[in-house]
Amino acid sequence: MAKPNKKGPSRTVDIFCAKCKTQLFKYRKGGKGALIKCFKERIVENNTKVPCTCPECGQVFARETLVRGAPAFKMVGGKVTFK
Repeated sequence: MAKPNKKGPSRTVDIFCAKCKTQLFKYRKGGKGALIKCFKERIVENNTKVPCTCPECGQVFARETLVRGAPAFKMVGGKVTFK
C-alpha cells in the first residue's frame, strides 16, 4: 500500500472546533473534499494540549489511528470545520 507523500500538498488550511470556533490545527491539506483524516506529519501548527480534544470546550473531535501505516487523526463528523 502507498504511504502519504512526504513532500505533501502546499495548501494550508486552518481547522476549527465546530462548537466553540477555537483553532485546533494548521494543516497541509490535499484535494478538494471534506476533511476525513489528518496525517500527523502534515500538521504544521498544533494548538491542542490533549490529543483529539478541544482545549477550550473539551469536545473530542477525532480518534488516533493508523492510515496506510502512518499515524493520523480520524475526524468525527460534524466536530470540526476548516477554511
